[in-house]
Amino acid sequence: MERLGIELLSVFALPPVEFVNLAADLDCRSISTGLGAAPYNPHGYPSFSLRDDAALRAEMITAMDDRDVAIALGEGCIVRPHVDVRDLATDLDVFAELGVTLINTVSLDPDRARSFDEFGVLVEMAAARGMETTIEASPGLTVGDLDTALAAIAHVGRPDFRLLIDTMHVVRSGSSVGDVAALDPNLIAYVQLSDATLEPRFDSYMEEAMYERMVPGEGELPLRELLAALPEGLVISLEVPQRALAEAGVGPEERLGHCVAATRALLAEVG
Repeated sequence: MERLGIELLSVFALPPVEFVNLAADLDCRSISTGLGAAPYNPHGYPSFSLRDDAALRAEMITAMDDRDVAIALGEGCIVRPHVDVRDLATDLDVFAELGVTLINTVSLDPDRARSFDEFGVLVEMAAARGMETTIEASPGLTVGDLDTALAAIAHVGRPDFRLLIDTMHVVRSGSSVGDVAALDPNLIAYVQLSDATLEPRFDSYMEEAMYERMVPGEGELPLRELLAALPEGLVISLEVPQRALAEAGVGPEERLGHCVAATRALLAEVG
């Protein structure tokens, strides 16, 4: 069975236990999570904090055990200007309690050299808790493309600091299928799958990326070729936020159910 998952960005502040049950109901074996509710909440879900609510963490762990769902990626470990990454120690402890084995990082600090050093500290902190770390390149961020991500990995110089491939970010930042195929397979740890047009549909790249991605196979990205170029055995997790549908009253079950069915058809084509 393919290792299909659902990303936090796709479910717009859905509380953790409900998220676990949604994934299981769609026969997906993994999710990604942050530790607090997303600020965009079109369905009016109650707020929550996995960071502060030990009972909620216990409920989530029980739900994951009962439904055979795991957290494949911990999100929110961000390098920020004038903030010491060591301040994330408590968050990393919570992720470890939840059974997370992989966390993701990006940098909002425009100082590239400091960002690279902070990545190194974060990777060491995660490793001390039994977790590996991925870096995600995104246009508009300090690490904006694959080349910069590879430079950060080389700077840190550890085998437990690897790439997260987001299909929209990779193509929109200028990388080709050939660039991805040329990567050392051991450098790739995780895939966030979505589709998009080749040209922007919004004035703001981040607005499009955060709120309006396209169902895999329904856009213009070379997804079949990208998936064929990736090593086998990776988690392929759906990062398909669809704000317009959510605001029209379409719930996560319907939105993500369509995404899951389309992705399974796409993966069957790729073989």
